[in-house]
This record gives sequence, structure tokens and C-alpha cells, in this order.
Amino acid sequence: MKRSARLAAGALALALAAGALTLGLWSDGMPHDTSSRPVSSSAIPLAVLGDSNSHSYQDNTWFPADTTERGGSLRSRTFQWIEVLARLRGQQLDPGPWVRWGRPGVVALAREWMGLPGGRAPRKEDYLYNFANSGAACKNLMVGRFRQVPRLVALMDQEPARWARGVVVIRIGLNNWGGLLDLQARDPNAPELREATAYCAGEIGAAVRRIHASHPATRILLVGIGNEADDPANFERWQSAAETRNIRTALDGFNAAIRHLAEGDARLAYFDDLAWFQSHWGSRNAEGKPDYKAVEIGPELRVTNTIGDDPRNALLADLHTGLVWNALWAQALVSRLREAFGLPLTPIGDEELRRFLEPLVAPAEPARAPGS
Repeated sequence: MKRSARLAAGALALALAAGALTLGLWSDGMPHDTSSRPVSSSAIPLAVLGDSNSHSYQDNTWFPADTTERGGSLRSRTFQWIEVLARLRGQQLDPGPWVRWGRPGVVALAREWMGLPGGRAPRKEDYLYNFANSGAACKNLMVGRFRQVPRLVALMDQEPARWARGVVVIRIGLNNWGGLLDLQARDPNAPELREATAYCAGEIGAAVRRIHASHPATRILLVGIGNEADDPANFERWQSAAETRNIRTALDGFNAAIRHLAEGDARLAYFDDLAWFQSHWGSRNAEGKPDYKAVEIGPELRVTNTIGDDPRNALLADLHTGLVWNALWAQALVSRLREAFGLPLTPIGDEELRRFLEPLVAPAEPARAPGS
């Protein structure tokens, strides 16, 4: 071998060794004292897999102070459903400590190729057991640089006794489904829709099997998806009886596939997100026209199916669920966990919810003129 070739080979080997050392030493930012926190020893561990519907809004890594997302100027008091649970039932349900933890996806993946733990990816500021991240789709459960399930299981493996009484919520699929609404309105039996349904059901089923392979007693709640035609941004579209019926038929097929995964296993349960929404805000009428009602909480708070960062809107300006939506969803989740798994959780009553929401909503009211 010529001297120049030997030098090149040596330089390459040195670069590879330096790269491996960098990956091995790349910190994920995990604090060393996550176990010492003021949480009851009887609290039920709660983990989450999913997309932006479950990514905490107070994450300053993803949503800096000047962001217009997740509530904009009102973000400091616009909470996502896990953030609500942590405030109202943090001594009974334990999503883990609030940590700025994780690595870039490519770094996490490369470390796993080297036999090292990948940790959470991408890096975010959230509860320890919340692996949901904005933009995630069904593929991100099991594979790729942002795979959630294997990395959550690795974390659960550190405390197997606790997770024998734990719960994992899987809420994902809208990013696979929401972009197909035009097709759903035309042909609810289209092959592309059947393919999306089968794919998501397959990945969620694989996630369930992977969790139970290591933690067979852990309870898993599978959450269906809602109807994107109910989004106020879509009110002017699909305004016919046929299109409305087709969208609902297609969506029922998707949710039926997820519901089927939970059948016949006491460790699994299904949360009907569509039925939950309709019980609060309603739906379009038979002709496909918007026909929504308002949600009233106490004598003052009235929340409509509209868009805006003021908490009297169901959706935020960035089209993510608002404060009241998330508080009501957290209330329903506690009820479903009690019903499905018999968990010893205190229900979140309507009066408790009102007391929680009113101080957060009041500052959003416009100032009144003197003497008015």
C-alpha cells in the first residue's frame, strides 16, 4: 500500500473513532435525580405515545417564549391534556418528572447501531414518560430515527415492578388520515384508505405486542381519531349529505380497526375520541352543514367550536386543541381509565374543572371601560 493510501486509511479510521466517541459521549441532558421527586409511591405510571395531540405545550425547546404556536401570547396558561392531568391528578397518575431530555433522531439511531441506548428522540422538554412528538405518524411508533416504542420500553425496563401497574396511552394516526379527507368524501372504500387503515392498525398492534413482551401486565389505552371535517378551518368544505356520510363511513372503518385491537384482552381498552367530541360540541347535520353547540362550564365560561387562542375557542390559532378541550379530555380520560381498568383514580368533577379553568380563562377577557 502506498504511503498516501495508508495515510488516508489512517485518517478515515481516526475520523470514525472520533465520530464513535462523539456519539458515545453525546449527552441526552437527562438529570441524574429523576427518581427523587414529590410523587406518591402509589401513583400509577402513565406513558404516552403519539403526535402533537399529546406533545406538551409548555415545551420551551420546541415552542420558545416568542412562539405564535400552542396559544401564542397565552401559552403560559394554555395546557395540553397531560399537563392538565399532572396538575389535577399528579399524585395519582405519574407521567414522570418534567425534563429537558433527548437527542437528535440521527444521533439516537446511530447510538443504537453501536449498542448504546438511544434515549428519547427528538429532544424536547416534557414529562419523562411522554414520548409523543409533533408531526409523528404511525411509522414513528416502531421504526426510524424517531421510533417511540422501543425507547419507551427501554425506559420502562429500568422500573419493571412499577410498570406492572402502569398505563400506556397510544394516541396516533391523524397525520396518516387527515390528509385523505378529499378521498374519503369521494370514495370511503378507496384502496388508499384501506391501506392507511391497515398500516396504522398494524403498527399500533406491533406497539402493543412490543410493550407486552417486556411488561405483560401494563394496561394500554388505544385512542381513536376524530373527524377533521369538524375542524372549523374545514367548515366550507364537503357540505353535502353524501360527502358527510362518506367521510363518516371511512372514519368508522379506521376507528373500528383500532377498536378491534383492544377486543378480548382485559389489559387493553379503547377510547372513542369521535364520540367524545360529538357529546360536547356535536357534529354537522345530515346535509353536511356545520351544526355545532357550545360547551358551558359554570355560569360564565362558554366554549364554541371556533378557532383562536382565547380559551373560549375549542381550537387554538395553530389548529391544535385548546385549554378547555384538553381539560375536558383529561376529565374523560380519568373516567375511562377507571371504567376500563378499575384504576383507583378520583374522578375529575365538573366543579373541580370549573375551579381549575376559571383563573386561566379570566385574564383573557377584554378590559372593560371604566364604569361599564
